[in-house]
Amino acid sequence: MEIKIGTQIFYRQTKCLNRMGHSLDQQIKESKLKQISQIFLLFVVASAQYPLINYLIYHRNNMELVTACMSVACTNILSFVKFITYFINKEMFLEITNEFKTMWENSDEFASNFIKVQNKMADRAVNLYFYSIISTASYFMVTPVAKVAYGKMFNVPIVRELPMAMRFFFDAEQSPGYECAFIYTGLVTFIVVQYVVATDGFFIAFTIHLRSHFKLLQQNIENNTFLKNDATINYEICSYVKYHIKLLDLANKICETFKPIIFIHFLITSLQVCVIIYQLVTNLDNAVILAIYITFLTSILLQLLIYCFGGEMLKTESLMVGTSIQISRYYNLSPKYRKMLCLILMRSQKEVIVKAGFYVASLENFMTILKAAMSYITLIQSIEQV
Repeated sequence: MEIKIGTQIFYRQTKCLNRMGHSLDQQIKESKLKQISQIFLLFVVASAQYPLINYLIYHRNNMELVTACMSVACTNILSFVKFITYFINKEMFLEITNEFKTMWENSDEFASNFIKVQNKMADRAVNLYFYSIISTASYFMVTPVAKVAYGKMFNVPIVRELPMAMRFFFDAEQSPGYECAFIYTGLVTFIVVQYVVATDGFFIAFTIHLRSHFKLLQQNIENNTFLKNDATINYEICSYVKYHIKLLDLANKICETFKPIIFIHFLITSLQVCVIIYQLVTNLDNAVILAIYITFLTSILLQLLIYCFGGEMLKTESLMVGTSIQISRYYNLSPKYRKMLCLILMRSQKEVIVKAGFYVASLENFMTILKAAMSYITLIQSIEQV
């Protein structure tokens, strides 16, 4: 049965993980067979580093081939980090998802409808990301097959290529080695797509949902006249404080869970931008290769944008809680309750920052990487002209 967008929370992410043998349902205990299969999948993705590194070493004197392989190798390393981060922290992923589900289920009608709208936004963002990743992966998988089919149809020399630049310990250019290598590459690609969509999808969905709760807190404070009896006011102010503490705790859990991914993401993306820009500049006269690397660069930057945009949302909305107090009708409160509101105001002055090491996930840093990419283009072009 087709699930309508917005009616189920984290639908796409859950589906991807179910394909890999994981369950986000606390009532369902994963069997030993599923746990073994998950370890096997982890081994398969990790093993893909060997043929990639072997290719790099074998073609170390050819800068064009080395840079082409490095961009793929970096993507595989990043995917492996996402895989193992989920594998190690899956209890935390389960805890965060269940907290968001519980908060939605226990919310009143207005809050429930508001979160539902935000959930639709998160679903659309994750689905768009899923189809973009699938399109990129499909292109790399289908292109070698299309070249072989074209060669057979028009009786031209057949060039057997693998979807990724790899060099195996066996002959991967002749049958049956080529077919085995192709199937292996397809399996790695399928596993990587599922985990990348799940982990990145969880981050953008978590941040969108958390932003919606920050907005709800802001609206509750701004719309409250505070012209009520002491018991009601005491209950509402206490609920605001507890709600704010809950959201900050969730934000901290999200930051800690995704810290390894964010750090490696910034580190590897910076390197990938360098090598892909080199490929772009050195292949300006080849429209096909140019289109391939522009698409690849866009896909890489889109993954980083997810984390930068999510970090920016949390930073902005956590600061806006203090603004909502400043523009509220706090002057209707007695000094006792004003002091309680001041607790939220003081804490909101320290915004939520999604940080990993010396990297901060923000749109400002994303723009810094784009500016660096333009600088690389100018530098490489000047070197090529010398």
